[in-house]
Amino acid sequence: MRRADRIRALLQAALQPESIDVLDDSAAHAGHGGFDPDGSHFRVRLVSGCFAGRSRVERHRLVYDALASMMHRDIHALVLDLRAPGE
Repeated sequence: MRRADRIRALLQAALQPESIDVLDDSAAHAGHGGFDPDGSHFRVRLVSGCFAGRSRVERHRLVYDALASMMHRDIHALVLDLRAPGE
């Protein structure tokens, strides 16, 4: 399974999002530190009711917890756009 697909599956299981986009931006970072042709730089846009009433830091923690198994080996950079429904 591709890393972007694993990220999507883990986030869907943990946060039950209304919408989710996982983009692999790795190609834009070729030659930079942490680059991996299998995927290392990702952008996630996610809308979930789990984020309602939570601060930006709390939202990020929920995502990092869901992706803990991938954070130290498979993901070098992660850009997050996390919103509650209606935001």
